[in-house]
Amino acid sequence: MSVGQIGKLRRTLRRAGVRLAQSFAWALVMALAVAATAAEQRAIKLRVSPVYPEIAKRLRVTGVVRLEVTVDADGKVTDVKTVSGNHMLSMAAEEAVHRWKFAPGSSESTEDLDINFELGQ
Repeated sequence: MSVGQIGKLRRTLRRAGVRLAQSFAWALVMALAVAATAAEQRAIKLRVSPVYPEIAKRLRVTGVVRLEVTVDADGKVTDVKTVSGNHMLSMAAEEAVHRWKFAPGSSESTEDLDINFELGQ
């Protein structure tokens, strides 16, 4: 292989690498756009308030419980997981959200919810 052929091969590989990087960047932008669309929350049709646990009231425990909620296409809650928050409060939040109803959608979705517990509720 001559020096000229090696130079030509290098230029070709560099162009191919740039095209590959551009294709990857475009695919990443499209994936983020789809994820942003999917991140829109579904409307809540029926919201059930959590029962403030008596022991948490007595201990004056307050705070936010963050939940990850799986909702089927019909709007029924199929799974609830606590992401963060006080354990005494999270159980009450999960029980309440299991009874929530969401607007129907085209497919199953995952919703992130914050349930705020304040004394005086």
